Amino acid sequence: MIKFILFLVLFIASNLFSQKDELIIFHAGSFSKPMEKLIEVFRKENPNVNVKREIAGSVECARKITELNKPCDVFVSSDYQVINNFLIPNYANWNLKFATNEIVIAFTQKSKRAKEISIKNWFNILSNDKIKIARSEPNLDPCGYRTVLALKLAEKFYRVKQLSKKILEKNPELIRPKEVDLLALLEIGEADYIFTYRSVAIQHKLKFISLPDEFNLSNPAFNNFYITESIALKGKNPKEKIIQKGEAIAYGVTIPQNSLNSNTAIKFVDFLLSEKGKKIIEGNGLKFIHPISCINCNSVPKELKKYVIVSND
Repeated sequence: MIKFILFLVLFIASNLFSQKDELIIFHAGSFSKPMEKLIEVFRKENPNVNVKREIAGSVECARKITELNKPCDVFVSSDYQVINNFLIPNYANWNLKFATNEIVIAFTQKSKRAKEISIKNWFNILSNDKIKIARSEPNLDPCGYRTVLALKLAEKFYRVKQLSKKILEKNPELIRPKEVDLLALLEIGEADYIFTYRSVAIQHKLKFISLPDEFNLSNPAFNNFYITESIALKGKNPKEKIIQKGEAIAYGVTIPQNSLNSNTAIKFVDFLLSEKGKKIIEGNGLKFIHPISCINCNSVPKELKKYVIVSND
Protein backbone atom coordinates (compact mmCIF):
# COMPACT_ATOMS: atom_id res chain seq x y z
CA MET A 1 0.00 0.00 0.00
CA ILE A 2 2.81 2.38 0.94
CA LYS A 3 4.60 1.54 -2.31
CA PHE A 4 1.39 2.26 -4.26
CA ILE A 5 0.89 5.64 -2.57
CA LEU A 6 4.53 6.54 -3.18
CA PHE A 7 4.18 5.54 -6.85
CA LEU A 8 0.99 7.61 -7.13
CA VAL A 9 2.65 10.68 -5.59
CA LEU A 10 5.65 10.36 -7.90
CA PHE A 11 3.37 9.87 -10.92
CA ILE A 12 1.30 12.98 -10.13
CA ALA A 13 4.43 15.03 -9.40
CA SER A 14 6.11 13.98 -12.64
CA ASN A 15 3.00 14.90 -14.62
CA LEU A 16 2.73 18.25 -12.91
CA PHE A 17 6.34 19.12 -13.70
CA SER A 18 6.09 17.80 -17.26
CA GLN A 19 3.02 19.88 -18.09
CA LYS A 20 3.87 22.62 -20.56
CA ASP A 21 2.91 26.25 -20.32
CA GLU A 22 0.86 27.29 -23.35
CA LEU A 23 1.67 30.62 -24.96
CA ILE A 24 -0.68 31.93 -27.66
CA ILE A 25 0.79 34.56 -29.99
CA PHE A 26 -1.11 36.57 -32.62
CA HIS A 27 1.10 38.43 -35.07
CA ALA A 28 1.24 40.24 -38.38
CA GLY A 29 2.16 38.26 -41.48
CA SER A 30 5.21 40.45 -42.11
CA PHE A 31 6.58 39.34 -38.74
CA SER A 32 6.37 35.61 -39.57
CA LYS A 33 10.05 34.95 -40.26
CA PRO A 34 11.48 36.76 -37.24
CA MET A 35 8.75 35.32 -35.02
CA GLU A 36 9.57 31.80 -36.19
CA LYS A 37 13.20 32.31 -35.13
CA LEU A 38 12.27 34.08 -31.89
CA ILE A 39 10.04 31.16 -30.89
CA GLU A 40 12.74 28.63 -31.80
CA VAL A 41 15.35 30.29 -29.57
CA PHE A 42 12.86 31.05 -26.79
CA ARG A 43 11.76 27.42 -26.62
CA LYS A 44 15.34 26.20 -26.38
CA GLU A 45 15.74 28.41 -23.32
CA ASN A 46 12.23 27.56 -22.04
CA PRO A 47 11.52 23.93 -23.05
CA ASN A 48 8.48 23.81 -20.79
CA VAL A 49 6.61 26.31 -22.98
CA ASN A 50 4.35 25.19 -25.83
CA VAL A 51 3.92 28.08 -28.27
CA LYS A 52 0.90 28.41 -30.56
CA ARG A 53 0.61 31.24 -33.02
CA GLU A 54 -1.97 32.71 -35.38
CA ILE A 55 -0.83 34.76 -38.36
CA ALA A 56 -3.08 37.34 -40.03
CA GLY A 57 -3.24 41.01 -40.96
CA SER A 58 -2.82 43.10 -37.82
CA VAL A 59 -6.37 44.48 -37.94
CA GLU A 60 -7.76 40.97 -38.39
CA CYS A 61 -5.69 39.80 -35.40
CA ALA A 62 -7.11 42.63 -33.29
CA ARG A 63 -10.66 41.75 -34.32
CA LYS A 64 -10.12 38.16 -33.21
CA ILE A 65 -9.57 39.55 -29.72
CA THR A 66 -12.28 42.21 -29.68
CA GLU A 67 -15.04 40.48 -31.69
CA LEU A 68 -14.37 36.76 -31.31
CA ASN A 69 -12.95 37.00 -27.77
CA LYS A 70 -10.17 34.59 -28.69
CA PRO A 71 -7.53 34.24 -25.95
CA CYS A 72 -4.17 35.78 -26.82
CA ASP A 73 -1.06 36.10 -24.67
CA VAL A 74 1.12 38.24 -26.94
CA PHE A 75 0.02 40.41 -29.86
CA VAL A 76 2.59 41.82 -32.31
CA SER A 77 1.10 44.33 -34.75
CA SER A 78 2.87 45.77 -37.79
CA ASP A 79 1.26 49.08 -36.80
CA TYR A 80 1.26 50.11 -33.15
CA GLN A 81 -1.81 52.26 -33.89
CA VAL A 82 -3.90 49.10 -34.38
CA ILE A 83 -3.33 48.34 -30.70
CA ASN A 84 -4.26 51.92 -29.80
CA ASN A 85 -7.36 52.01 -31.99
CA PHE A 86 -8.79 48.55 -31.32
CA LEU A 87 -7.46 47.27 -27.99
CA ILE A 88 -6.70 50.14 -25.61
CA PRO A 89 -8.30 50.61 -23.08
CA ASN A 90 -10.83 47.77 -23.04
CA TYR A 91 -8.68 44.88 -24.28
CA ALA A 92 -5.10 45.95 -23.52
CA ASN A 93 -3.49 48.38 -21.10
CA TRP A 94 -0.21 49.33 -22.78
CA ASN A 95 1.65 49.32 -26.08
CA LEU A 96 5.38 49.28 -26.95
CA LYS A 97 6.77 50.57 -30.27
CA PHE A 98 9.84 48.48 -30.99
CA ALA A 99 10.68 48.16 -34.72
CA THR A 100 10.31 49.93 -38.04
CA ASN A 101 10.20 48.97 -41.72
CA GLU A 102 9.60 50.58 -45.12
CA ILE A 103 7.33 50.18 -48.14
CA VAL A 104 9.06 48.83 -51.27
CA ILE A 105 8.09 47.55 -54.71
CA ALA A 106 9.12 43.89 -54.97
CA PHE A 107 9.39 41.73 -58.06
CA THR A 108 11.25 38.77 -59.60
CA GLN A 109 13.41 38.37 -62.68
CA LYS A 110 10.30 36.93 -64.41
CA SER A 111 8.34 40.17 -63.89
CA LYS A 112 7.56 42.16 -67.02
CA ARG A 113 10.12 44.96 -67.55
CA ALA A 114 12.15 43.76 -64.56
CA LYS A 115 15.39 44.84 -66.23
CA GLU A 116 14.10 48.35 -66.90
CA ILE A 117 12.38 49.38 -63.68
CA SER A 118 14.20 51.91 -61.49
CA ILE A 119 13.66 54.63 -58.95
CA LYS A 120 13.21 57.06 -61.87
CA ASN A 121 10.52 55.24 -63.89
CA TRP A 122 8.66 52.89 -61.51
CA PHE A 123 5.38 54.83 -61.58
CA ASN A 124 5.34 54.92 -65.38
CA ILE A 125 5.93 51.16 -65.59
CA LEU A 126 3.36 50.32 -62.90
CA SER A 127 0.76 52.52 -64.64
CA ASN A 128 1.07 50.46 -67.83
CA ASP A 129 -2.04 48.35 -68.55
CA LYS A 130 0.07 45.27 -69.28
CA ILE A 131 1.66 45.31 -65.81
CA LYS A 132 -0.17 43.46 -63.02
CA ILE A 133 0.15 44.79 -59.48
CA ALA A 134 -0.86 43.11 -56.20
CA ARG A 135 -1.33 44.72 -52.80
CA SER A 136 -2.98 43.89 -49.49
CA GLU A 137 -6.43 44.92 -48.25
CA PRO A 138 -6.29 48.27 -46.39
CA ASN A 139 -9.10 47.34 -43.99
CA LEU A 140 -7.35 44.18 -42.84
CA ASP A 141 -3.64 44.88 -43.11
CA PRO A 142 -1.49 47.92 -42.29
CA CYS A 143 0.69 47.24 -45.33
CA GLY A 144 -2.48 47.73 -47.39
CA TYR A 145 -3.27 51.18 -46.08
CA ARG A 146 0.40 52.13 -45.97
CA THR A 147 0.60 51.31 -49.68
CA VAL A 148 -2.27 53.70 -50.36
CA LEU A 149 -0.67 56.42 -48.22
CA ALA A 150 2.75 55.94 -49.84
CA LEU A 151 1.26 56.30 -53.32
CA LYS A 152 -0.69 59.44 -52.36
CA LEU A 153 2.48 60.93 -50.93
CA ALA A 154 4.43 59.93 -54.06
CA GLU A 155 1.91 61.85 -56.16
CA LYS A 156 2.61 64.97 -54.09
CA PHE A 157 6.36 64.40 -54.08
CA TYR A 158 6.66 63.96 -57.86
CA ARG A 159 3.79 66.36 -58.65
CA VAL A 160 2.33 63.84 -61.08
CA LYS A 161 -1.47 64.12 -61.21
CA GLN A 162 -3.50 60.91 -60.92
CA LEU A 163 -0.37 58.86 -60.11
CA SER A 164 -1.94 57.12 -57.11
CA LYS A 165 -5.37 56.75 -58.75
CA LYS A 166 -3.94 55.03 -61.84
CA ILE A 167 -2.05 52.47 -59.78
CA LEU A 168 -4.63 51.88 -57.03
CA GLU A 169 -7.44 51.25 -59.48
CA LYS A 170 -5.50 48.49 -61.21
CA ASN A 171 -6.03 44.76 -60.61
CA PRO A 172 -8.62 44.73 -57.78
CA GLU A 173 -8.72 40.94 -58.20
CA LEU A 174 -5.14 40.79 -56.89
CA ILE A 175 -5.87 42.42 -53.52
CA ARG A 176 -5.24 39.95 -50.67
CA PRO A 177 -5.86 39.94 -46.87
CA LYS A 178 -2.21 40.37 -45.87
CA GLU A 179 1.05 41.28 -47.57
CA VAL A 180 2.65 37.82 -47.32
CA ASP A 181 -0.30 36.42 -49.34
CA LEU A 182 1.08 38.40 -52.27
CA LEU A 183 4.22 36.27 -52.49
CA ALA A 184 2.45 33.36 -54.16
CA LEU A 185 0.97 35.68 -56.80
CA LEU A 186 4.45 36.93 -57.59
CA GLU A 187 5.93 33.44 -57.65
CA ILE A 188 3.40 32.00 -60.12
CA GLY A 189 3.44 35.11 -62.31
CA GLU A 190 -0.10 36.28 -61.55
CA ALA A 191 1.42 39.57 -60.43
CA ASP A 192 4.47 41.34 -61.84
CA TYR A 193 5.00 43.64 -58.86
CA ILE A 194 3.80 43.82 -55.27
CA PHE A 195 3.83 46.53 -52.65
CA THR A 196 5.28 45.04 -49.51
CA TYR A 197 7.73 45.65 -46.68
CA ARG A 198 11.48 45.78 -47.19
CA SER A 199 11.88 43.03 -44.58
CA VAL A 200 9.56 40.68 -46.48
CA ALA A 201 11.45 41.28 -49.73
CA ILE A 202 14.78 40.57 -48.01
CA GLN A 203 13.51 37.45 -46.21
CA HIS A 204 12.18 35.96 -49.46
CA LYS A 205 15.17 37.06 -51.57
CA LEU A 206 13.08 39.18 -53.91
CA LYS A 207 14.32 41.98 -56.11
CA PHE A 208 12.97 45.33 -54.96
CA ILE A 209 12.98 49.06 -55.57
CA SER A 210 13.75 51.19 -52.53
CA LEU A 211 11.60 54.31 -52.64
CA PRO A 212 12.62 57.77 -51.35
CA ASP A 213 12.28 58.35 -47.60
CA GLU A 214 9.88 61.21 -48.40
CA PHE A 215 7.11 58.65 -49.01
CA ASN A 216 8.32 55.12 -48.11
CA LEU A 217 7.10 55.72 -44.51
CA SER A 218 10.40 54.67 -42.94
CA ASN A 219 11.75 57.94 -41.60
CA PRO A 220 10.20 59.81 -38.62
CA ALA A 221 12.00 62.95 -39.83
CA PHE A 222 9.36 63.16 -42.59
CA ASN A 223 6.32 62.69 -40.33
CA ASN A 224 5.21 66.27 -40.99
CA PHE A 225 4.92 65.35 -44.67
CA TYR A 226 3.55 61.84 -44.10
CA ILE A 227 0.69 63.21 -42.00
CA THR A 228 -0.60 65.31 -44.93
CA GLU A 229 -2.27 62.21 -46.38
CA SER A 230 -4.87 59.94 -44.81
CA ILE A 231 -7.26 57.08 -45.55
CA ALA A 232 -10.66 56.18 -44.03
CA LEU A 233 -10.78 52.63 -42.67
CA LYS A 234 -13.46 50.46 -41.08
CA GLY A 235 -13.63 50.99 -37.33
CA LYS A 236 -14.62 48.82 -34.38
CA ASN A 237 -18.21 48.62 -35.65
CA PRO A 238 -19.89 48.98 -39.08
CA LYS A 239 -20.90 52.60 -38.45
CA GLU A 240 -17.48 53.73 -37.29
CA LYS A 241 -14.61 54.98 -39.45
CA ILE A 242 -10.98 55.38 -38.42
CA ILE A 243 -9.03 58.11 -40.21
CA GLN A 244 -5.54 56.71 -40.62
CA LYS A 245 -2.99 59.43 -41.22
CA GLY A 246 0.45 58.91 -42.68
CA GLU A 247 3.16 58.18 -40.13
CA ALA A 248 6.54 56.47 -39.99
CA ILE A 249 6.09 52.71 -39.66
CA ALA A 250 6.28 51.38 -36.11
CA TYR A 251 5.52 47.82 -34.98
CA GLY A 252 3.80 47.44 -31.61
CA VAL A 253 3.59 44.68 -29.01
CA THR A 254 1.24 44.19 -26.07
CA ILE A 255 -0.15 41.53 -23.75
CA PRO A 256 -3.97 41.57 -24.03
CA GLN A 257 -6.11 41.60 -20.91
CA ASN A 258 -7.56 38.18 -21.80
CA SER A 259 -4.12 36.52 -21.61
CA LEU A 260 -4.34 33.16 -19.85
CA ASN A 261 -0.61 33.03 -19.18
CA SER A 262 0.60 36.56 -18.51
CA ASN A 263 3.78 35.52 -16.65
CA THR A 264 5.10 33.54 -19.61
CA ALA A 265 3.86 36.30 -21.95
CA ILE A 266 5.98 38.84 -20.04
CA LYS A 267 8.96 36.49 -20.27
CA PHE A 268 8.50 36.22 -24.06
CA VAL A 269 8.15 39.99 -24.61
CA ASP A 270 11.23 40.45 -22.41
CA PHE A 271 13.11 38.08 -24.73
CA LEU A 272 11.75 39.83 -27.87
CA LEU A 273 13.06 43.20 -26.64
CA SER A 274 16.40 41.83 -25.39
CA GLU A 275 19.70 41.99 -27.28
CA LYS A 276 19.09 38.42 -28.52
CA GLY A 277 15.64 39.39 -29.79
CA LYS A 278 16.96 42.56 -31.39
CA LYS A 279 19.63 40.58 -33.27
CA ILE A 280 17.01 38.17 -34.66
CA ILE A 281 14.62 40.97 -35.66
CA GLU A 282 17.28 43.10 -37.37
CA GLY A 283 18.69 39.97 -39.04
CA ASN A 284 15.32 39.65 -40.76
CA GLY A 285 15.35 43.09 -42.37
CA LEU A 286 13.57 45.22 -39.76
CA LYS A 287 15.17 48.00 -37.74
CA PHE A 288 14.90 48.28 -33.99
CA ILE A 289 13.57 51.56 -32.60
CA HIS A 290 16.03 53.23 -30.21
CA PRO A 291 14.92 53.94 -27.60
CA ILE A 292 11.68 51.94 -27.41
CA SER A 293 8.72 54.18 -26.55
CA CYS A 294 5.47 53.23 -24.87
CA ILE A 295 1.82 54.18 -24.62
CA ASN A 296 0.37 54.04 -21.08
CA CYS A 297 3.81 53.52 -19.56
CA ASN A 298 2.46 53.25 -16.02
CA SER A 299 0.67 50.03 -17.00
CA VAL A 300 3.73 48.35 -18.55
CA PRO A 301 4.82 45.31 -16.45
CA LYS A 302 7.75 46.16 -14.21
CA GLU A 303 9.89 43.48 -15.91
CA LEU A 304 9.65 45.43 -19.21
CA LYS A 305 10.03 49.02 -18.00
CA LYS A 306 13.81 48.78 -18.34
CA TYR A 307 13.38 48.96 -22.13
CA VAL A 308 11.15 52.00 -22.53
CA ILE A 309 10.85 55.76 -22.46
CA VAL A 310 7.65 57.74 -22.01
CA SER A 311 5.71 58.63 -25.18
CA ASN A 312 2.87 61.11 -25.58
CA ASP A 313 1.41 59.22 -28.58
